[in-house]
Amino acid sequence: MLYLVGTPIGNMGDLSDRAKEVLNAVEYVACEDTRRTGLLLSHFGISASLISYHEHNKASHGEKLLGLLRDGAEVALVSDAGMPSISDPGEDLVHKCIEENIPVTAVPGPVAGITALVLSGMDTRHYYFEGFLPVETKERKARLKVVSEMPTTTILYEAPHRLLRTLSDLASAGNAERRIAACRELTKKYEEIVRGTVTEVIAHFEEIPPKGEFVLILEGAKIEAVSGSLVGEERQARIRQLIEEGLPTKEIAKQLATEWGENKKALYAEVLEMIE
Repeated sequence: MLYLVGTPIGNMGDLSDRAKEVLNAVEYVACEDTRRTGLLLSHFGISASLISYHEHNKASHGEKLLGLLRDGAEVALVSDAGMPSISDPGEDLVHKCIEENIPVTAVPGPVAGITALVLSGMDTRHYYFEGFLPVETKERKARLKVVSEMPTTTILYEAPHRLLRTLSDLASAGNAERRIAACRELTKKYEEIVRGTVTEVIAHFEEIPPKGEFVLILEGAKIEAVSGSLVGEERQARIRQLIEEGLPTKEIAKQLATEWGENKKALYAEVLEMIE
């Protein structure tokens, strides 16, 4: 059995009783940083055999973990903070376990993106998780375009040394006046949330250098700002027509993406808004 165990994103008190029980009971704990996880387990008096598992060794160590699981071992997978498999190589291990019919279960815990979302003051009914933007220019531009067209609230992760670059790239992609919440040190003593337009938040962190890991919550684009060949009432009428024809939401989004030359994911979110 593979257990996906959520760990605190800052406050040790957020480790659940069930998580402690599982971490105490399993034979192995797979983790990104053995030193960091070792400190967490030591804090709660838990002894476990730690196995390093991260982006750079996921192929070799993933096979090692699969071998243990095939032999019937109980393994817990944790990330440095929050739920494993979210912006994390754990998703590869889960996929392989499912392919081999190895049981997988989750022990829920804190998630930085959701914690920031509910603190942001943005729309929480519909949201899109982007995570970390690519570093490479071509891929980065493509993802920035998707984010800029997304009509729902978007969740992004960013490291402090790249924060100003990401905020500046968002502004350059046409989002300078959109609202954003920059959340850092979540659940810790010095938790801070800086709210304002992208331009205003850039000015803040140019004056006060960013520290700590960040979650950025960006408000959704106005539908009019991402409209293609049809706008306003005409656009909505076309969507309603396809809804009334009984087409599935995914099919509507696919068809409109072809008709209007727009992003399919953004259109999917737009259609969902109209259905509700």
